[in-house]
Amino acid sequence: MDTAGYFFDLPEELIAKYPPAERGDSRLMLLNRKTAAREHSKVKDLPAILAGPDFRSPGGEAPLLVFNNSRVRKARLMAHPAAEFLLLNRIDSFTWKALVDRSKRRRPGCRYCFADGIEGEIVTAPEAEEEGGIRYIRFSSCIDDDWLDIHGHVPLPPYIKRNDEDSDSERYQTIYADKLAGAGLGPGASAAAPTAGLHFTKELFGLFDAAGIERVFITLHVGLGTFLPVRTEQIEDHVMHEELYSIGEDTARRINTAKAAGRKIIAVGTTAVRTLESAFCKEPADTGYGKGTYVKAGEGKTRIFIYPGYRFNAVDALFTNFHTPGSTLLMLAAAFADANAGVFSGQQLMLDSYAEAIKERYRFFSYGDAMLIL
Repeated sequence: MDTAGYFFDLPEELIAKYPPAERGDSRLMLLNRKTAAREHSKVKDLPAILAGPDFRSPGGEAPLLVFNNSRVRKARLMAHPAAEFLLLNRIDSFTWKALVDRSKRRRPGCRYCFADGIEGEIVTAPEAEEEGGIRYIRFSSCIDDDWLDIHGHVPLPPYIKRNDEDSDSERYQTIYADKLAGAGLGPGASAAAPTAGLHFTKELFGLFDAAGIERVFITLHVGLGTFLPVRTEQIEDHVMHEELYSIGEDTARRINTAKAAGRKIIAVGTTAVRTLESAFCKEPADTGYGKGTYVKAGEGKTRIFIYPGYRFNAVDALFTNFHTPGSTLLMLAAAFADANAGVFSGQQLMLDSYAEAIKERYRFFSYGDAMLIL
């Protein structure tokens, strides 16, 4: 499958450099993957939309929303001599796995100075980990999230093309981000936001509650598996990097109970999709739900790569942003849109929808507008 088929031209002015003035004040495209019909709405209309007949179970029950509650850490560090590091995973109190700019220059033994008088040295990494700008750096003092909150920068995506500002500390973070999310995974957080969740407000949650629309939270710490570009000519040759996820016992029970009752499971963001599909059990188990109906609780690691041809097991609808050209995120959305293979191509349906979004002047990417695929 050719990666080039997932590229599209986007006017620079449609890349959202800032979030909307008010959280949640974004546009929403509704896409019916079975009929290819598209409608234009607002994120603030979601409670009414999700309470409507299209999202009700055969018994008339409301859907269940699944959110990723991972917290974004201030993972971007500036160093002297001039270098920029994006911290991905903490290996121990002093050592981090990181992405670094101009990585060919950053070899083991190179030393850098950071804020607060801390020094860092590039150390030898496992051979397979030196690809794609990945390096391991050992600091002279403990670098933890408390230190990063003071000295780090919000890891805005490079296409935003500006330095982070004070307001990004709040706006590039979901309102439900939890410092303790995925506690069983060890010290962890995300190096990028699960951006579909940036649209949600306390007011929206209150309206969901009033409409009987439940929500649960899972955790996937966002890293390279989510945002690393596809650089291979053939999609199948791309290798996903490992990311850690966690699903609590009560969360799994509520998802499985809803699924067994025929209620729609709506994943908020591609990371929620990948977590649910990774934790889906295809063999019968003594859960009371039967074969093909349950998601397993617990902690895990995933390298799942979802692109057209994949058949979804756990997710019935997807709330997501508009994604970058050639990304695994766009490929996942195309796979989800590919409900009626042979009737509508998910790839073409997404490209046509993106073309309409461009025509209608939607805002794209992390701080941009949203899409709901049913």
